[in-house]
Amino acid sequence: MIAAYAQMTARARERGITVIGATITPYGGSDYYHPDAQNEADRQAINAWFRTPGNVDAVIDFDAVMRDPERPTHLRAEYDSDGLHPSIDGYRAMGEAVDLTLFLTHED
Repeated sequence: MIAAYAQMTARARERGITVIGATITPYGGSDYYHPDAQNEADRQAINAWFRTPGNVDAVIDFDAVMRDPERPTHLRAEYDSDGLHPSIDGYRAMGEAVDLTLFLTHED
């Protein structure tokens, strides 16, 4: 997946497109989807790639906003609907985490 993200980023930049990445939120608390240690390691690796300066032009860190500090593989209780998907409050928190100035052009 990281190679695909890198390829898409390179192709976008070749066309003058700014690339904004977003981290993957935790999903370890679902009753019907049970990720294993490898799934979590993959999520962590992808998130680390997005956070590494230079890989994308900006990052929206949904993982940092949504994860439970006591159980980082799970969503925060106040933002959780089913262990996998955010609640309405969770989606609100995600929306509020987006710096809208990221979407301004140089002409703005």
